[in-house]
Amino acid sequence: MTEKAVFGAGCFWEVEAEFRKVKGVVSTAVGYSGGWLKGPTYEDVCTARTGHAEVVEVEYDPAEVAYDQLLELFWSIHDPTTLNRQGPDVGTQYRSAIFYHTPEQKGSAEASKKRLEEMGRYQRPIVTEIAPATEFYRAEEYHQQYFDKRGSSGHKFW
Repeated sequence: MTEKAVFGAGCFWEVEAEFRKVKGVVSTAVGYSGGWLKGPTYEDVCTARTGHAEVVEVEYDPAEVAYDQLLELFWSIHDPTTLNRQGPDVGTQYRSAIFYHTPEQKGSAEASKKRLEEMGRYQRPIVTEIAPATEFYRAEEYHQQYFDKRGSSGHKFW
């Protein structure tokens, strides 16, 4: 039986590419979550007026990979201290966010954030939003597995 996790960490192309490498991840989809507009398009979300974040929905097998391991990857692939920004991408759609599906996911996300803060891993406060999962809207097909389709492993801006 699989479970789902939803993460926003800047441009969803790179985020999806990183999660696809994880053993135990069954599938990924890029899309939009956390906003109020029903059925947003990429163009809608780019206006930064829909409330949505670019996110990756990760379907995973908890017998092969723990949610905590997915959280570790999430924290490592972006800068969770930059508000509404990752590298050159600026806007609320690029915010750092964890959208949890269960009370256990919420507890794990909050505990991992607190642990990182206490460790002093970052010089600035972590601004990652931890919120209940809302409806996930799958992005247009040309965004799905973007780097795989182009024969590229992607690159990091941070």
